[in-house]
Amino acid sequence: MSPTETKMKKLIAGNWKMNGSLAANEALVKAMLEGLQGAEPAADMALCAPAPYLAQLQSLLQGSPIAWGAQDVSAHEQGAYTGEVSVAMLKEFGCRYAIVGHSERRQYHGETDEVVAAKAQRALAAGVTPIVCVGETLAQREAGETEAVVKRQLAAAIHTVGHCITEIVVAYEPVWAIGTGKTATPEMAQAVHAVLRAQLAAATTHPKRVHILYGGSMNAANAASLLAQPDIDGGLIGGASLKAADFLQIVASAR
Repeated sequence: MSPTETKMKKLIAGNWKMNGSLAANEALVKAMLEGLQGAEPAADMALCAPAPYLAQLQSLLQGSPIAWGAQDVSAHEQGAYTGEVSVAMLKEFGCRYAIVGHSERRQYHGETDEVVAAKAQRALAAGVTPIVCVGETLAQREAGETEAVVKRQLAAAIHTVGHCITEIVVAYEPVWAIGTGKTATPEMAQAVHAVLRAQLAAATTHPKRVHILYGGSMNAANAASLLAQPDIDGGLIGGASLKAADFLQIVASAR
Protein backbone atom coordinates (compact mmCIF):
# COMPACT_ATOMS: atom_id res chain seq x y z
CA MET A 1 0.00 0.00 0.00
CA SER A 2 1.42 3.36 -0.99
CA PRO A 3 1.67 6.20 1.55
CA THR A 4 -1.18 8.00 -0.22
CA GLU A 5 -3.57 5.07 0.12
CA THR A 6 -5.68 4.77 3.25
CA LYS A 7 -6.62 1.40 4.67
CA MET A 8 -10.02 0.29 3.41
CA LYS A 9 -12.79 -0.49 5.82
CA LYS A 10 -13.99 -4.04 5.57
CA LEU A 11 -17.27 -4.69 3.76
CA ILE A 12 -20.05 -6.79 5.28
CA ALA A 13 -22.73 -7.51 2.68
CA GLY A 14 -25.91 -9.41 3.47
CA ASN A 15 -27.45 -11.72 0.90
CA TRP A 16 -31.07 -12.36 1.86
CA LYS A 17 -31.45 -14.90 -0.98
CA MET A 18 -35.15 -15.70 -1.64
CA ASN A 19 -36.34 -14.67 1.80
CA GLY A 20 -38.32 -11.76 3.18
CA SER A 21 -41.68 -10.02 3.23
CA LEU A 22 -42.63 -6.37 3.47
CA ALA A 23 -43.32 -6.68 7.19
CA ALA A 24 -40.30 -8.84 8.02
CA ASN A 25 -37.96 -6.65 5.99
CA GLU A 26 -39.13 -3.50 7.73
CA ALA A 27 -38.69 -5.02 11.18
CA LEU A 28 -35.24 -6.36 10.30
CA VAL A 29 -33.93 -3.13 8.80
CA LYS A 30 -35.32 -0.98 11.59
CA ALA A 31 -33.66 -3.25 14.16
CA MET A 32 -30.35 -2.91 12.34
CA LEU A 33 -30.62 0.87 12.14
CA GLU A 34 -31.53 1.09 15.82
CA GLY A 35 -28.50 -1.01 16.66
CA LEU A 36 -26.27 1.41 14.77
CA GLN A 37 -27.56 4.57 16.38
CA GLY A 38 -24.88 6.83 17.78
CA ALA A 39 -21.97 4.75 16.51
CA GLU A 40 -19.87 4.68 13.37
CA PRO A 41 -20.09 1.15 11.92
CA ALA A 42 -16.83 -0.77 12.09
CA ALA A 43 -17.28 -1.81 8.46
CA ASP A 44 -19.03 -0.69 5.31
CA MET A 45 -22.42 -2.39 5.13
CA ALA A 46 -24.81 -3.49 2.41
CA LEU A 47 -27.96 -5.56 2.09
CA CYS A 48 -28.74 -7.41 -1.15
CA ALA A 49 -32.43 -8.20 -1.43
CA PRO A 50 -34.78 -9.86 -3.92
CA ALA A 51 -35.69 -7.43 -6.69
CA PRO A 52 -39.31 -6.79 -5.56
CA TYR A 53 -38.00 -5.36 -2.27
CA LEU A 54 -35.44 -2.92 -3.65
CA ALA A 55 -37.90 -0.01 -3.56
CA GLN A 56 -38.59 -0.80 0.09
CA LEU A 57 -34.88 -0.85 0.91
CA GLN A 58 -34.42 2.46 -0.90
CA SER A 59 -37.14 3.95 1.27
CA LEU A 60 -35.86 2.46 4.53
CA LEU A 61 -32.12 2.93 4.02
CA GLN A 62 -31.84 6.26 2.18
CA GLY A 63 -29.40 8.43 4.12
CA SER A 64 -28.36 5.61 6.46
CA PRO A 65 -24.93 3.94 6.82
CA ILE A 66 -26.26 0.84 5.04
CA ALA A 67 -26.07 0.58 1.26
CA TRP A 68 -28.27 -1.82 -0.68
CA GLY A 69 -28.05 -3.93 -3.78
CA ALA A 70 -29.48 -6.69 -5.93
CA GLN A 71 -28.78 -10.42 -6.00
CA ASP A 72 -28.34 -10.52 -9.77
CA VAL A 73 -28.34 -8.30 -12.85
CA SER A 74 -28.90 -8.97 -16.53
CA ALA A 75 -25.98 -9.11 -18.94
CA HIS A 76 -28.25 -7.29 -21.41
CA GLU A 77 -29.00 -3.58 -21.52
CA GLN A 78 -32.69 -3.89 -22.43
CA GLY A 79 -35.00 -5.79 -24.74
CA ALA A 80 -36.96 -9.02 -25.03
CA TYR A 81 -35.52 -10.78 -21.99
CA THR A 82 -38.57 -11.72 -19.94
CA GLY A 83 -37.89 -11.90 -16.24
CA GLU A 84 -34.52 -10.16 -16.46
CA VAL A 85 -33.68 -6.97 -14.53
CA SER A 86 -31.32 -4.46 -16.14
CA VAL A 87 -28.68 -2.45 -14.36
CA ALA A 88 -30.48 0.76 -15.36
CA MET A 89 -33.50 -0.48 -13.42
CA LEU A 90 -31.33 -1.23 -10.39
CA LYS A 91 -29.85 2.27 -10.59
CA GLU A 92 -33.33 3.80 -10.41
CA PHE A 93 -33.76 2.13 -7.04
CA GLY A 94 -30.45 3.39 -5.71
CA CYS A 95 -28.58 0.08 -5.80
CA ARG A 96 -24.88 0.37 -5.13
CA TYR A 97 -24.09 -3.34 -5.49
CA ALA A 98 -25.17 -6.34 -7.54
CA ILE A 99 -24.13 -9.90 -6.76
CA VAL A 100 -23.08 -11.79 -9.90
CA GLY A 101 -22.16 -15.43 -10.31
CA HIS A 102 -23.38 -16.68 -6.96
CA SER A 103 -22.91 -20.44 -6.81
CA GLU A 104 -26.68 -20.92 -6.77
CA ARG A 105 -26.96 -18.99 -10.02
CA ARG A 106 -24.15 -21.05 -11.52
CA GLN A 107 -25.65 -24.32 -10.29
CA TYR A 108 -29.38 -23.80 -10.87
CA HIS A 109 -29.32 -21.41 -13.83
CA GLY A 110 -26.27 -22.66 -15.70
CA GLU A 111 -24.37 -19.39 -15.57
CA THR A 112 -20.92 -19.72 -17.10
CA ASP A 113 -17.79 -17.77 -16.23
CA GLU A 114 -18.34 -15.73 -19.40
CA VAL A 115 -21.93 -14.84 -18.49
CA VAL A 116 -20.85 -13.82 -14.99
CA ALA A 117 -18.08 -11.64 -16.42
CA ALA A 118 -20.52 -10.00 -18.84
CA LYS A 119 -22.85 -9.19 -15.96
CA ALA A 120 -19.96 -7.68 -14.00
CA GLN A 121 -19.01 -5.53 -16.97
CA ARG A 122 -22.60 -4.37 -17.48
CA ALA A 123 -22.90 -3.38 -13.82
CA LEU A 124 -19.59 -1.51 -13.81
CA ALA A 125 -20.48 0.43 -16.94
CA ALA A 126 -23.49 1.85 -15.10
CA GLY A 127 -21.67 2.62 -11.87
CA VAL A 128 -22.96 -0.36 -9.87
CA THR A 129 -20.31 -2.40 -8.06
CA PRO A 130 -20.49 -6.10 -8.94
CA ILE A 131 -19.78 -8.61 -6.19
CA VAL A 132 -18.21 -11.38 -8.30
CA CYS A 133 -18.56 -14.76 -6.64
CA VAL A 134 -16.05 -17.58 -7.08
CA GLY A 135 -15.75 -20.91 -5.34
CA GLU A 136 -15.28 -24.64 -5.59
CA THR A 137 -17.56 -27.61 -4.90
CA LEU A 138 -16.69 -30.30 -2.37
CA ALA A 139 -15.73 -32.67 -5.19
CA GLN A 140 -13.40 -30.07 -6.68
CA ARG A 141 -11.77 -29.39 -3.30
CA GLU A 142 -11.26 -33.09 -2.65
CA ALA A 143 -9.72 -33.45 -6.11
CA GLY A 144 -7.22 -30.69 -5.32
CA GLU A 145 -8.75 -28.34 -7.89
CA THR A 146 -9.66 -25.41 -5.64
CA GLU A 147 -6.95 -23.05 -6.86
CA ALA A 148 -7.52 -23.85 -10.53
CA VAL A 149 -11.28 -23.38 -10.24
CA VAL A 150 -11.26 -20.02 -8.47
CA LYS A 151 -8.48 -18.67 -10.68
CA ARG A 152 -10.40 -19.67 -13.82
CA GLN A 153 -13.55 -17.98 -12.54
CA LEU A 154 -11.77 -14.76 -11.57
CA ALA A 155 -9.71 -14.75 -14.79
CA ALA A 156 -12.90 -14.43 -16.84
CA ALA A 157 -13.84 -11.26 -14.96
CA ILE A 158 -10.32 -9.84 -15.18
CA HIS A 159 -10.23 -10.47 -18.92
CA THR A 160 -13.63 -8.87 -19.50
CA VAL A 161 -13.47 -5.77 -17.28
CA GLY A 162 -9.79 -5.03 -17.91
CA HIS A 163 -8.41 -1.95 -16.17
CA CYS A 164 -11.67 -1.58 -14.18
CA ILE A 165 -10.81 -4.66 -12.14
CA THR A 166 -10.06 -2.58 -9.03
CA GLU A 167 -13.68 -1.42 -9.04
CA ILE A 168 -15.16 -4.87 -8.42
CA VAL A 169 -15.64 -6.82 -5.21
CA VAL A 170 -14.69 -10.50 -5.16
CA ALA A 171 -16.45 -13.00 -2.90
CA TYR A 172 -14.89 -16.40 -2.25
CA GLU A 173 -17.65 -18.81 -1.38
CA PRO A 174 -16.68 -22.47 -1.07
CA VAL A 175 -19.85 -24.12 -2.36
CA TRP A 176 -19.61 -26.90 0.21
CA ALA A 177 -19.82 -24.33 3.03
CA ILE A 178 -22.86 -22.34 1.86
CA GLY A 179 -25.96 -22.89 3.95
CA THR A 180 -24.54 -26.13 5.34
CA GLY A 181 -23.26 -24.80 8.63
CA LYS A 182 -19.80 -25.93 7.55
CA THR A 183 -17.12 -23.32 7.16
CA ALA A 184 -13.54 -23.28 6.01
CA THR A 185 -11.11 -22.75 8.84
CA PRO A 186 -9.66 -19.23 8.89
CA GLU A 187 -6.41 -20.71 7.55
CA MET A 188 -8.17 -22.54 4.71
CA ALA A 189 -10.09 -19.43 3.73
CA GLN A 190 -6.99 -17.22 3.93
CA ALA A 191 -5.05 -19.60 1.67
CA VAL A 192 -7.60 -19.16 -1.13
CA HIS A 193 -7.91 -15.41 -0.55
CA ALA A 194 -4.12 -15.15 -0.89
CA VAL A 195 -4.32 -16.95 -4.24
CA LEU A 196 -6.97 -14.50 -5.43
CA ARG A 197 -4.96 -11.51 -4.18
CA ALA A 198 -1.90 -12.72 -6.07
CA GLN A 199 -4.00 -13.10 -9.21
CA LEU A 200 -5.27 -9.55 -8.81
CA ALA A 201 -1.71 -8.34 -8.22
CA ALA A 202 -0.77 -9.73 -11.61
CA ALA A 203 -3.61 -7.75 -13.19
CA THR A 204 -3.32 -4.40 -11.40
CA THR A 205 -0.80 -2.39 -9.44
CA HIS A 206 -3.41 -1.83 -6.72
CA PRO A 207 -4.68 -5.29 -5.70
CA LYS A 208 -5.41 -4.11 -2.16
CA ARG A 209 -8.13 -1.83 -3.50
CA VAL A 210 -10.26 -4.88 -4.24
CA HIS A 211 -12.31 -6.21 -1.34
CA ILE A 212 -12.15 -10.00 -1.22
CA LEU A 213 -15.05 -11.22 0.91
CA TYR A 214 -15.49 -14.63 2.48
CA GLY A 215 -18.91 -16.12 1.77
CA GLY A 216 -19.07 -19.57 3.32
CA SER A 217 -21.40 -19.59 6.34
CA MET A 218 -19.76 -16.66 8.13
CA ASN A 219 -21.70 -16.03 11.31
CA ALA A 220 -21.50 -14.15 14.60
CA ALA A 221 -19.44 -16.91 16.22
CA ASN A 222 -16.71 -17.31 13.58
CA ALA A 223 -16.59 -13.83 12.02
CA ALA A 224 -13.83 -12.38 14.18
CA SER A 225 -11.33 -15.18 13.45
CA LEU A 226 -12.08 -15.07 9.72
CA LEU A 227 -11.94 -11.27 9.49
CA ALA A 228 -8.59 -11.24 11.29
CA GLN A 229 -6.92 -12.91 8.29
CA PRO A 230 -4.77 -10.56 6.20
CA ASP A 231 -6.55 -11.11 2.88
CA ILE A 232 -10.14 -11.42 4.11
CA ASP A 233 -11.65 -7.98 3.60
CA GLY A 234 -15.17 -8.72 4.75
CA GLY A 235 -18.01 -11.16 4.37
CA LEU A 236 -20.91 -12.05 2.09
CA ILE A 237 -23.41 -13.11 4.73
CA GLY A 238 -26.36 -15.41 4.08
CA GLY A 239 -28.53 -16.66 6.94
CA ALA A 240 -26.99 -14.40 9.56
CA SER A 241 -28.03 -11.32 7.56
CA LEU A 242 -31.66 -12.19 8.35
CA LYS A 243 -31.01 -11.66 12.08
CA ALA A 244 -30.25 -8.07 13.06
CA ALA A 245 -28.24 -8.91 16.19
CA ASP A 246 -26.08 -11.47 14.37
CA PHE A 247 -25.44 -9.20 11.40
CA LEU A 248 -24.47 -6.29 13.65
CA GLN A 249 -22.17 -8.56 15.65
CA ILE A 250 -20.40 -9.58 12.44
CA VAL A 251 -20.00 -5.90 11.52
CA ALA A 252 -18.59 -5.17 14.97
CA SER A 253 -16.10 -8.05 14.51
CA ALA A 254 -14.55 -6.15 11.60
CA ARG A 255 -12.79 -3.63 13.87
